[in-house]
Amino acid sequence: MTSSAKIHSISVSKETGTKKQNVRSVRLVMNHGIDGDAHAGSGRQVSLLPIESFAKLDGNLVQLNPGVFAENVTTTGLDFNDVKVGRKLRIGKVAELEITQIGKECHHGCHIRRIVGDCIMPREGVFARVLKGGEIQVGDSLAWE
Repeated sequence: MTSSAKIHSISVSKETGTKKQNVRSVRLVMNHGIDGDAHAGSGRQVSLLPIESFAKLDGNLVQLNPGVFAENVTTTGLDFNDVKVGRKLRIGKVAELEITQIGKECHHGCHIRRIVGDCIMPREGVFARVLKGGEIQVGDSLAWE
């Protein structure tokens, strides 16, 4: 864990397959996900991706802004190297997630891959369910438990 780990950005979409919009804060709902996000309620309630992963695609002709890979929470300073399914992540003082999946299978018609040329979510992203809900916002601290 790095003491300076925090939320870099938060992104949501009302429909699947559409570009996510960056927002300042959201409400996490226990066993549901992000209130108002199209992916809430599924097994992959919340998706996370480290901003540091964006550097691996540096030099790409497309500007890579947070949310471009359809992640909900873009982190900064959080070490994902030892993450395992079942590990818990505390967000701020109230919210808690549990990792349910590491990476994902990318389908051939992936619009992200078509636009960006590559998609790092299958390799670098993680998915979680909400154990404890509450308001989270950009800048909130992150800590593995």
